[in-house]
Parts: sequence; structure tokens; C-alpha cells
Amino acid sequence: QVQLVESGGGLVQPGGPLRLACATSGFTFSSYVMSWYRQAPGKERELIATIHTAGAGRNYADSVKGRFTISRDNAENTVYLQMNSLSPEDTAVYYCYADHLWSQRHYWGQGTQVTVSS
Repeated sequence: QVQLVESGGGLVQPGGPLRLACATSGFTFSSYVMSWYRQAPGKERELIATIHTAGAGRNYADSVKGRFTISRDNAENTVYLQMNSLSPEDTAVYYCYADHLWSQRHYWGQGTQVTVSS
């Protein structure tokens, strides 16, 4: 039974930090590239951060680069997203995504709402 469960979302004031976590089970986490996506109402889902299997390679969308940090703990099968200097434009549902790449296996989390507002 594959599970990806996001946590840490909620309401935060502009400029504040928030840390999201995605706890996974049911697949070989260490073999999967992990990513965070987000989707605001009326907009397409946007890839914002990716981390390679061993954590050596990381990529960020321009919209979050310098503010967000993706990390993973393969021993705990968990990927994190540390978000700093948040603005209302960061308001969206944030999704965790696992990708095995060559086997074309992939899994989505259910999403967690992040709302940045005063």
C-alpha cells in the first residue's frame, strides 16, 4: 500500500517560515526522485523543487529559489520543504511527488493547503 502523506500546511503570515513534510511508505523511497509541486486556484500545477535519490542534486523553480529548501531523510522515508520569506503568491496546495524515472512508476500525495495572509 503506497502512501505519501503531507503535513505542516496551514495559515502563515507574510514573511514567515513554514516547514512541510511528506512521510512515505509502501515503496522503495531511496530509489525515487522526490519533488514538491504546488497548484493555486485556476492555475496549472507547478514544479517547485526536486531532490535526487541520494540528495546530492537539487533543483528549484525561479519563483522559490533562494527561499525554499528541499531535503530528504532516506532513513525515515521522508522529504521536506522548508519555506522562508513567504508571500501571498505562495498560497497554494502543495503536493509531494515520487518518481522512479526509468520504470515510469510515480506516486502523488493528497496535498496540503498553504495560505499566506495577514
